[in-house]
Amino acid sequence: MTFGQKLKKLRTDNMLTQEQLADKLFVTRTAVSKWETDRGFPSIDSLKAVADLFNVRIDDLLSEDDIENKKLADEKKGRRMYYIAVAFLALTTAFTLATYFSGQKYFGIGSVAGLTGYVVFALLSKPKYKRVKAKKNSRSLYHFASRDLRRSARRDNLYIIDDLSVSPRKFILCIISKNFDT
Repeated sequence: MTFGQKLKKLRTDNMLTQEQLADKLFVTRTAVSKWETDRGFPSIDSLKAVADLFNVRIDDLLSEDDIENKKLADEKKGRRMYYIAVAFLALTTAFTLATYFSGQKYFGIGSVAGLTGYVVFALLSKPKYKRVKAKKNSRSLYHFASRDLRRSARRDNLYIIDDLSVSPRKFILCIISKNFDT
């Protein structure tokens, strides 16, 4: 049973219309309709509200198929964003060539707009669950590198300054003064 089917069953068992459910969850009726037909998926806040409203666990609302479908939908959206980014890149190239060969500087505006569109859609082309996973991995790598830096600094009798407001010059001077003061 999909999330949409479960939501529809809970709603009808509690004798609520889509409009009434939407009012209780502070969403639109069309959002509830999309959830029930499996054309959309609620945010985590809305999912918590649904679970609280019907006194069920979130795990009971979700199944492995729902999670897999959400990932597939994110990947499909990412692919669409990738194709749009490539189109903007082609547009940028066309405007740049038009500017170069025609000598008209006004085509440069189109080139800049195309480049901006390319950057925006290229960043959005990675599915959300992969961006979150990459962000978590980068944090753990930072902490791992930071821990190793601290160990080597203690071993070499150096100061490590965690305050980000300290300028690099002061940081280097602090390291040099520690080495030459001994």
